[in-house]
Amino acid sequence: MNTIDLHMHSICSIDGTYRPEELRNMCEEKSIAFMAIADHNSVKGSRQLLEHGQNGKTVLIPAIELDCTCQGKDFHLLGYGINVYDPIYDKIEEDFLSQERQNGEARLAYTRDKIGFSFEDHIIEKLKILGVITPEAIMEACMIDERNRNHEKMQPYLEGGSRSNNPMVNFYWDYFSQGTEGYVPMVFPKLRDMVEMIHEQSGLAVLAHPGNNVKEDEELLKAVIDCGIDGMEVYSSYHSKKQEEYYREKAGEYHLLSTCGSDFHGKTKPSIHLGQCDCPENDLTVLEKVLKRIAKSK
Repeated sequence: MNTIDLHMHSICSIDGTYRPEELRNMCEEKSIAFMAIADHNSVKGSRQLLEHGQNGKTVLIPAIELDCTCQGKDFHLLGYGINVYDPIYDKIEEDFLSQERQNGEARLAYTRDKIGFSFEDHIIEKLKILGVITPEAIMEACMIDERNRNHEKMQPYLEGGSRSNNPMVNFYWDYFSQGTEGYVPMVFPKLRDMVEMIHEQSGLAVLAHPGNNVKEDEELLKAVIDCGIDGMEVYSSYHSKKQEEYYREKAGEYHLLSTCGSDFHGKTKPSIHLGQCDCPENDLTVLEKVLKRIAKSK
């Protein structure tokens, strides 16, 4: 377990489980020195903790995880050391939630009509977060429903199945992520524009879990780097050792910061834990120096 975790989600994300203060307490218990609540298109988690002050052993780095696009591909961009009180983030969040609320019904229809899973509408209503029906919530409702237990397409997500480690979020990647049949297009800002916005606030722009989105595509990675990012989340719970080595090498080649984050959510990713990002000591030392500078400036 690392002493730095720069990627976790609170209930201010549409798929988080814990309140911001609960996450801080959990980080304190695990002796995590630096934490960042990087909620999806929202700074409310960071705001809430900052309003209580930096009064514990764990230092909070203001953060966000932004959905954006580059060359027609969807990416997640982490912003660190940003001004979480800038009203632009409220606009970004409301635009994101508005689109997600509309897309929920399409995902429900696809799950019922195309995949063939059954679920109860009243269960779906209870699982909404911020008025959004997420793919993870849909899968949770489907796993609760006994009618799906023997369904062929449910088997990979049940205990012992090939996708059972994080069944709810794996359901999203398998059926609703970009490139899948159930994907519902959304209008996201350009990655380059978001990098520039973060830089205007003297923040660091870091590409989240590149192994999930870039997938070692050299040309695509170069296009993202050309947008002016400052670093890559080399050490992620999503990455294999081979991917860690690949992105660490690329970070060095392009003089980018190597960061680490578990992408902890809680119940939607049960196999992922706080601090679950195997960052070696030398990279932790470099990262810690950067984080100390950010903390001192905020």
